[in-house]
Amino acid sequence: MELVFSIVLPVFGLIGVGWLSAHFGYLKSETGDGLTDFVFRIGIPLLIFRTIATADFSGAQPWSLWASYFSGALIAWILGTLVIRRIFQRDARAGVVAGVSSAFSNTVLIGIPLTLRAYGDEGVAAVFLLISIHLPLMMLTCTILQQRAMRQDGLLDKEVSLIDSLKAVLQGLITNPIIVGIVVGGIWYLLGLPLSGLPETVIGYLANVAGALALFAMGMSLRRYEISGQILPAIYLSLIKLSIMPAIVLVMALYIFPLPPIWVKAMVATAACPVGVNTLVMADYFKTGQALASNTIAISTAISVGTIALWLYIVELVV
Repeated sequence: MELVFSIVLPVFGLIGVGWLSAHFGYLKSETGDGLTDFVFRIGIPLLIFRTIATADFSGAQPWSLWASYFSGALIAWILGTLVIRRIFQRDARAGVVAGVSSAFSNTVLIGIPLTLRAYGDEGVAAVFLLISIHLPLMMLTCTILQQRAMRQDGLLDKEVSLIDSLKAVLQGLITNPIIVGIVVGGIWYLLGLPLSGLPETVIGYLANVAGALALFAMGMSLRRYEISGQILPAIYLSLIKLSIMPAIVLVMALYIFPLPPIWVKAMVATAACPVGVNTLVMADYFKTGQALASNTIAISTAISVGTIALWLYIVELVV
């Protein structure tokens, strides 16, 4: 348990310092925006590139890893949708927002720093394999389901086709710095190119601060996600995300699609992360469920201080 808290408390301590800095106006909101830009555009992409380019993926089983993780994400998505549609009687579009909010982990701002601190480069390499398809798959799924939901709700603009929506999503993915870091790192790895000398040093300096700044920036960004409107639906979705999804991933990664122990731990830790900020981006894009997404981000992040510690403790016992 001491090991767990030595990992979890520093992670959320950095988030807390970032939140306090924004809450009391010690740092301007523009500072948080700048830090987030650095993390997404430079720090994390370089960290991903360096780790993938220098990793040892011999004997890796990406299909088993993806199957284990997305089995949990699929079930969480379905449960979140059913809760909002059946219990709270919301429309189909809100059901899609609920589904993605129940299944979309904050892999970049929390998942990467958490896994890196807990399980080192070997563990975070597994997270990068996940991230390589995580955002594209989630965005494409959300886009397709929202188009269907708009038809169900009778709100589909005839001028907006599924093809147009998918083109917009794909264009955003192609230019996404995270995706670029994964692709370039993968090419570097496949070509067997060395990473040494001045490039290694410069990349190392920038990549090494990415984790801490990501957590601090996450804390500052939480200041924006003030809880508004009904909070009970967000509590339900947060509990699905933080309890049911990690449990399913653990079972899948241990027994159905067996993974190396360090990868099992990394996948459970990632599944246990709170809801990612991209859920609000999706809600804004489709102009529905913004309050639900924002509430779920804020509540799940607060609750995850305890639930992540619990899951890290559980995996140490069973893996």
